[in-house]
Amino acid sequence: MGEKVQGNLVIIGGSEDKEKDCFILKQVVQLAGGSAARMAVLTTASLKPEQVGKEYIEVFKKLGLKEVSIFNISDRRKACDPEIIKKLKESTGIFFTGGDQLRITGTLGGTELEKSLYDLYRQGVVIAGTSAGASVMSDTMIVGGYSDDTPQVTSLSMAPGLGFLKEVVIDQHFAQRGRTGRLLSVIAHNPYILGIGIDEDTAIVVRSDGHLEVIGSNSATVLDGKNIGYSNVSELEPNQPLIITNVILQILSSGCRFSLKERKPMIN
Repeated sequence: MGEKVQGNLVIIGGSEDKEKDCFILKQVVQLAGGSAARMAVLTTASLKPEQVGKEYIEVFKKLGLKEVSIFNISDRRKACDPEIIKKLKESTGIFFTGGDQLRITGTLGGTELEKSLYDLYRQGVVIAGTSAGASVMSDTMIVGGYSDDTPQVTSLSMAPGLGFLKEVVIDQHFAQRGRTGRLLSVIAHNPYILGIGIDEDTAIVVRSDGHLEVIGSNSATVLDGKNIGYSNVSELEPNQPLIITNVILQILSSGCRFSLKERKPMIN
């Protein structure tokens, strides 16, 4: 089994607090080096990069950072620009905003900038992302599927992600958009993959030792299909509901820890 993680990740379920305590973003800053951190904000996923970039400049500066750079990588030419890559490599923290995760992978995939991100990750630079920026963290990502619906494989769309986190699929805005059904459909496809659903204003902090910790005001849900007894996923007709048995479900709130390697919670 390959190593699931190699560096430090903060994977946010979206709609993180930016006005009050900003607890999750404070943790991103702390992991990136505190007040001396050099934060790079990638707005590639957003249709309003200038507006989103300005918003994160304001919140990160409010949290004490002096160096916050916005990288509006809107096309593959920019993702291969040596000057942009050089500046990115000076960062101690990388933050992916929300939007459309396919804009991130479609723009960065296979470019020099993507290679630089992997290098920074292996060096210990914290990589953080919210909403769409959370979905791209894993090697396989969800790009479509009905929320709050009976689990149906035909309603699900997946694509390759950036692959910082192996053998895991992330879903975001999880409880708020009723996404349990579509995450069950994911693990029915391949029970070896862990499904992790992250609520809004909630994040998982994933360390290089393969342990994660939940932070924020809501919960993270872990769906594990390793003990599935029966599934009809390979025989499903269009719009036919999924049958799946013996799924392990863990619901974890702030302060809870989980071992990705051992696939079990670490409750004291």
